Parts: sequence; C-alpha cells; structure tokens
Amino acid sequence: MNRNFIRGALVAVFLVFGVSLFAQYRPQEPGNDQEVYEGTAGATSAGGNWMRYSSEDRMTAAKRVRFELPADNTPKSDPSAKVILNCTNGKLTLADFHPGERLSRPNWPGFWGQPQMRVRVRVNDTPSDHSWNWIYGHFLAMDKGTVRELIGAHLVRIEFSTPDGPQIAEFSPAGLDLGAVKQACDLTPKKP
Repeated sequence: MNRNFIRGALVAVFLVFGVSLFAQYRPQEPGNDQEVYEGTAGATSAGGNWMRYSSEDRMTAAKRVRFELPADNTPKSDPSAKVILNCTNGKLTLADFHPGERLSRPNWPGFWGQPQMRVRVRVNDTPSDHSWNWIYGHFLAMDKGTVRELIGAHLVRIEFSTPDGPQIAEFSPAGLDLGAVKQACDLTPKKP
C-alpha cells in the first residue's frame, strides 16, 4: 500500500507539472502580429495604399515598423490578401505575402530543403519567376530583391497556387513614402 500511495502521488505531481507547462506554452502563429506589435497607437498612412505600424519592444527597446499593402483585388472575396514588410532597428527582417486564402502544398525544395512555392511576379511590365519560402501554408516569405522592385513599382501582380488552381493578387504600391522605408528598413527601390 505504501508503494501504491507513492506511485499515485508521483503520477499526480507529474500530471500537475505537465498541465502547468502545457498551459504556459502558447505558440506564436505566423501572421499573428497582435503580440509582436502590442502597444501600437494604430495605423498611419505611409503614402498611397500603404499603412504603417510602429512599436517598441518592451524588453529590448527594439524599434519595430511594419508596412502593409492590401491587394486591389481580393482573391475569393477574402479581404486579407496583403504584402507586409517587417523591419526592426532600421533593417528589413521579414517580407511576407499573405494570399488571403489557403495555399496549396509547396512545390519546390529550397537549397537547404525548406519548402517553397514557385510564384510568378509581374512588376510593372516585367514578369519573373521566384521561389518563396512556404510558411506553414499561411503565407510566403518574399525575397529582398522582389521587395525592392515592389516598393518602386506602380503595379505588381503575384500568381500563386491554391488547392483550386492558380490565383492572382494585384497590388498598387505607388505613392509609398520611400524616405520612411529607407529610414525604417534600409530599403531603396530598384528596377526589375
């Protein structure tokens, strides 16, 4: 009986410990910027259709700036298609393309084996193919070269794959305050 009591007590302790650890663990979902940009005063215009969000990390005092460009056409009537530029302490840290709908499976292996999706991008009148990192099927991480082309363009179209076939998101990035992007992200536009 003594051994059974000790075993039961140990199981109870491990169970309580495990539940408390599980309750504390909350993974950050890709694209969930509520925590990352907590404390922002709200969006301000960055010129054209762009919006700018600024914040400061409470622990590290890192200056964070996020620029968002919504799509002109919304694939499958979902208004969340957008391009997001995340910058920290004056450097671009991540550029995302959020399609506003479910992405198909990755169709290209990256150099290190990471899943990627082949996309076709048209910047003004110049089309090109790219392989962007496929992030949990929620969004695609854009390359810096495409971002530099995008910020200086008048028209950008991105063709991507969905389970229902290819879709095209169209953006009008003209009017962006390039000085603010240079200061916040150290990015300058380039021609395609």
